[in-house]
Amino acid sequence: MYRFKRYFPLVVFIVFLRSICFSAFVAAAGEEAVPQYTTDVAPLLAKYCVGCHNTEDREGGLSVESYSDLQVGLKKGPVILAGHADSSRLIRVLTGQAEPKMPPEDNLPPSQQDILLLRRWIDSGAKGPDGVTPSQRPLLTPQIEIATTNLSPPITALASSPNERQLAVARFAALDVLDLATQQPIYSVAGLPGKIHAVSYTTDSKYFAIATGITGLYGEAQIYAADAGKKLQSLFAHRDTLYDVEFSPNGQILATASYDRSIVLWNIETGTQLHTLQGHHGAIFDVEFSPDGKVLASASGDETVKLWHVASGKRLDTLGQPEGEQYCIAFSPDGQYVVAGGADRRIRVWKFVSHNAPQINPLVVSRFAHEQPILQLAFTPDSKVLVSTSNDRTIKTWETETFVHSVVLENQPSVVNDLCVSNRGENIIVGRLDGSWNIYPVTHPTAAVATDPTVTRHPLAAVNSTNLTGQELVESEPNDTPHQALTLAVPARIKGVIHQTQDGRGQDIDLFRFAARQGEHWTFEINAARNESPLDSQLEILTSEGRRIKRVLLQAVRDSYLTFMGQDSNTHNGFRLHHWEEMELNEFLYAGGEVMKLWHYPRGPDSGFILYPGYGKRFTYFDTTALSHALHKPVYIVKPYPPGTQLKPTGLPIFDLYYENDDGSARQTGKDSHLTFVAPVDGEYLVQVTDVRGFQSESYCYELIVRQPQPDFEVTAALDDTTIAAGAGREFSVTVNRQDGFSGEVRVDVEGLPPGFYASSPLIIQAGQGRAFGTITALCTAPKPTAETASMTRLTASAMVNGHHISKSLEGLGELKLGEPLPAQIRIVATVPDTTDKLTHTQETITGPPPLIELVIAPGETRSAYVCLERTSDFSSEVRFGGHDAARNLPHGVYVDNIGLSGLLVNADSDQREFFITAAKWVPETTRLFHLRGNIGGQHSSWPVRLHVRHPNTKVPIP
Repeated sequence: MYRFKRYFPLVVFIVFLRSICFSAFVAAAGEEAVPQYTTDVAPLLAKYCVGCHNTEDREGGLSVESYSDLQVGLKKGPVILAGHADSSRLIRVLTGQAEPKMPPEDNLPPSQQDILLLRRWIDSGAKGPDGVTPSQRPLLTPQIEIATTNLSPPITALASSPNERQLAVARFAALDVLDLATQQPIYSVAGLPGKIHAVSYTTDSKYFAIATGITGLYGEAQIYAADAGKKLQSLFAHRDTLYDVEFSPNGQILATASYDRSIVLWNIETGTQLHTLQGHHGAIFDVEFSPDGKVLASASGDETVKLWHVASGKRLDTLGQPEGEQYCIAFSPDGQYVVAGGADRRIRVWKFVSHNAPQINPLVVSRFAHEQPILQLAFTPDSKVLVSTSNDRTIKTWETETFVHSVVLENQPSVVNDLCVSNRGENIIVGRLDGSWNIYPVTHPTAAVATDPTVTRHPLAAVNSTNLTGQELVESEPNDTPHQALTLAVPARIKGVIHQTQDGRGQDIDLFRFAARQGEHWTFEINAARNESPLDSQLEILTSEGRRIKRVLLQAVRDSYLTFMGQDSNTHNGFRLHHWEEMELNEFLYAGGEVMKLWHYPRGPDSGFILYPGYGKRFTYFDTTALSHALHKPVYIVKPYPPGTQLKPTGLPIFDLYYENDDGSARQTGKDSHLTFVAPVDGEYLVQVTDVRGFQSESYCYELIVRQPQPDFEVTAALDDTTIAAGAGREFSVTVNRQDGFSGEVRVDVEGLPPGFYASSPLIIQAGQGRAFGTITALCTAPKPTAETASMTRLTASAMVNGHHISKSLEGLGELKLGEPLPAQIRIVATVPDTTDKLTHTQETITGPPPLIELVIAPGETRSAYVCLERTSDFSSEVRFGGHDAARNLPHGVYVDNIGLSGLLVNADSDQREFFITAAKWVPETTRLFHLRGNIGGQHSSWPVRLHVRHPNTKVPIP
């Protein structure tokens, strides 16, 4: 209940009546007279507020009984802000914009006319008796005297004019504009309401705007004429301080961003609001227009980046991959990329594609950049260099072809709070929290591409197989120290034993000395476990003095860890990794000393990466050994560099690998070691043999083979079921066993099939890959193979090895048989299928199969196709085609996308299903046959489809 605790003098009542009459008169006359505190405002406050908020009660800590009480306000701030009615708490609680709404529900509320009068009084300056102007700060705030020091106030923001004549340097409540050439002051702006978070110039350098305000109360954007420093406009719309202001490239629109989680777009000419952009759930720290001005990007404390269509105000995309507040955002001047950074210490780069309509902007790079949060990002005008600053007091530049870290500027004496790049791209200007600022020249870097030490640096000479064994000898003790090492004339074959030491202490070490010239390749292989010896061997190459030799430097470029579950030493799939979206196929993965390689992306929420070779036991690289890895174990994406490379620090580890091996990388030798060595210089070296566990006895026998590598390959073919249903196909596979570093392409030709039978031929096993899949398909009209024709199939594998063409005959696929037609037939089509088009004999010619369907896809794109079933009347089952491997024999890096938990399937009540094929952006141009394999009374395949991977401007000849 509204309570009056005192009677007011009669004169107040008379004044109240006068104010009502005066207000009515003004309204009737259509005039906008400035309300007066004594005659207009005080009576309203007395009527609605003073009963509770007076000097005796001060309910909620507030009294409005006098003008001085109004100035005191609340402990957390003033209730009136002269000139800013929308931001004044008095108006906000009366209109319900702030809690608690006043007056309480059981009390008489002020009319809209009363509130309008209060708003007009505040907007006109909120002057009190005798024209006194209220303080903008609560009188209860203690006035702290600041000690005089020689330190400059912190620089909170800076900007250089595009014509490179001015440098605006902002500090708390003040702005200095300097002549950039002489670095002398031109003019200053003082008395601003609070901290200046940002400064922005128009592209013609005529105007600049500042972002300021009072925390928790209002945000204000002020626009100035740059030549004289005259304030032209003040824009108010935010309920909290501004963190950024940005002019559009044409200078007609200003974007303001605030802690209040909103963005406002303003028409500069009229000072009116165009759009209010809402959708962030945290403070908005930075905004930037795209080079064409059509899109605005925003970085927020809600860990997202958003893109907005400027003309309509609609959101185009939310880039939600970050895992920390995003403090800065930038478009590359060429319009190709959007780049953001923040509390998660990573620079993320998205391909900018949503120019006019909502579209997914793909993440192309995620790079660990600084050891502490990233504060600012800026591009050079040519888009070739990106500059970043951080709380770790570093400034780094990045070449933008690969976004690899290039240059670290000198260590900064204080945190760099803001930076800008001169319009000609020659200088980086930085402002620091210690009040200092500096200009640094821009160094345009050359893209640094890591070399892969696994690539042969010298051509391998053809090795005569009769010389592989070379010298043969038997190990003799002692040979445990470098000066005791037995000398070998390599190639050589040595029989030895890891003996039991005489005193039972220590470990037997066998050392052998050999000579090698710089660049020579040698292979060292142990044969022990394969001959049922209990030895679990370990091989290592040392200098002649017994020191370890570095093989490669691995620089971590991305950190992660295992999620969901750990992994044993054999598993090749299900590697669930944190930040997996930032990783790319063929990157090296380092975990506790083991180096693996990513082969296939996770396909859905319940899957992880598949590692090379994509089947069987996983491979390792650089002769590291496969290990078990626990849940949450740290792992890293690494890049290899030759020993001695001067690597720029990134804040992530650098790992040294040496010439050593426990178990062979290709998993072909079991527990036996297999090590490759490239001599770094001419000289003598030691090969050391031990048991990895430290065990020893007279039964721990081994054979050490030292030879030059002889690259080669062996191919095997497999067809699980030789009965081919009429009108359908069966899948067969070809698998290559690569030897001594051979990684080239292998071609497999299939010939001699029975009449009416056709094969995917030639079948290509891609360079670096382990297998390929083809189909044997029978026409609906195919005759049954005779005893003579059923087993005449011939397969030939061929490849180029060390410049020589090598061809090898393979075993056949077995005796082919013709089976009964299936209750459903599978086909793939490129467009929406015509339901009236039946898969009948008319699809085939009298003498051969139907023409191949041709599909074309560009690297980095996704396209669709359709799988269709022609069912018989009694077949109503669903047909499954698999998960990540649904489309068989696609090129490496091309995969079936968007398959979900159930994989690719056609439901029981359907005859068709659209599916999507995606090509990674790095996939080279190629042509390849692929097919689908479905469970129709066993696994049967479709006719193959020819897929062309081509860049958009490449024409594809279609037969």
